[in-house]
Amino acid sequence: MAIGGGPGETTPGNGAAPGIEHRDGGERGIGRQGVTRRSALVGGAALVAGAGLLGAAPAYADDPADATRSGSHDLSPRQQAGQRVIWSYPGLTPPQELFDAIRAGLVGGVIFFGENIDRNDRSQIQGVTSALAQAQVDSGIRYPMLIMTDQEGGIVQRLPGAPGISEKQIGESADPVATATSAGTGAAENLLDAGMNCNLAPVLDVYREAGNFDDRFGRSYSMDPAVCGACGAASIVAQQRLGVVTTAKHFPGLGAATRDANTDLGPVTLNLSRSDLRSIDELPFQYAIGAQVDMVMTSWATYPALDPDLPSGLSPSIVQGELRHRLKFRGVTITDAIEAGALDAFGGTGERAVLAAAAGMDILLCSARDVSQGQDAVDALHEAIASRRLNRGQANQALERVIGLRRRLH
Repeated sequence: MAIGGGPGETTPGNGAAPGIEHRDGGERGIGRQGVTRRSALVGGAALVAGAGLLGAAPAYADDPADATRSGSHDLSPRQQAGQRVIWSYPGLTPPQELFDAIRAGLVGGVIFFGENIDRNDRSQIQGVTSALAQAQVDSGIRYPMLIMTDQEGGIVQRLPGAPGISEKQIGESADPVATATSAGTGAAENLLDAGMNCNLAPVLDVYREAGNFDDRFGRSYSMDPAVCGACGAASIVAQQRLGVVTTAKHFPGLGAATRDANTDLGPVTLNLSRSDLRSIDELPFQYAIGAQVDMVMTSWATYPALDPDLPSGLSPSIVQGELRHRLKFRGVTITDAIEAGALDAFGGTGERAVLAAAAGMDILLCSARDVSQGQDAVDALHEAIASRRLNRGQANQALERVIGLRRRLH
């Protein structure tokens, strides 16, 4: 997803930040182990905190005879595909086509950007989220959609108000874990007040040098992976305790991306050793998984040490091998923006959606502010499952993870 999300978005110097998606910044380089005395103390506190977190037929069914049971709801095959797709739209007012798609049971969630939110009138976004929620009720599907945004803090937050403070400022504070907890609580309360239930945060990238892509926008807690993990886990615990879905991103990590390396605009290759990826970049995600994070978002960068050919979100080796098998993540996976320039070599929306699903991605994020993009992803996913291009068992497991998560929402 881009940092610059449309009018009304907070950007550096009040200017437009061209399509960006990651970071935070620092001081010195990071050692092989990447764990300082400060990080060990911070990490222990976060792990203690994380241990406490355990915590009518739908309209327009296109083929009722082929509908399969999903919990207590009958969903047609097309609706099953739709539950895995996040849609977006332009401007302040959702188009009728989006409401129609929701009532037809084809929308798994909606993402909001700056252009969708009047920062001077909270009732505007509250009215929109209320109307979208009512359309979901009208669909007959009795669990909520994911109503999401990027409320990271600092430059990247779509709603005015909490958390305000950036991840970099949190990591540099006197008590990073306590500050992250406070920021997470504030973000969750802000989202809930706006009628949202999902935060595409925290960022767990471990930035490598001052001024690089993450550090440039204050989107990383630290150059120390244990500090990143501890702060991320604290934020996750705080938000999920209030009932907000959280997302650790961008797996396996974008902290080594240089200043101008932007997957929104084109391919990015991070030539890191497997050892460094696992001991530095993936370490914060272990903290997040220990805190029972709801979702993990993959990056669109390519990591030759793990997969020489495919970006992370299209790579079974990374999604299934690293995240599911090695790190034992059992929650929901979500792609980064499916329209990213890093995927230009992989076809249009439909082809990208199918490749991501084949790699093991549960949710497909269509964030181009174009309702037709969401429809294209749903159609492609439905067709690929029906034709058995995608494994039906794997598709059913993905659907059950998504529905299981959404059933816990109010």
